[in-house]
Amino acid sequence: MVLGIPDPWVWSAYLLCILITLFCVIYGVLNWNSGGEDEEEQIMEEIRWEEEERKMEEDELGL
Repeated sequence: MVLGIPDPWVWSAYLLCILITLFCVIYGVLNWNSGGEDEEEQIMEEIRWEEEERKMEEDELGL
């Protein structure tokens, strides 16, 4: 009996919830602000996609 809970499946579920929460917090702290190095490049690519899409729509309407 752990913490007054007689069923081992119940307390193992509680333990897993705590462990998963700790894992998520540690993972978030370690990966904080990572991957933002190429943000400017991604923005420029999105602008190019939007311009190309706008040209395609204009060509479609011109037909």
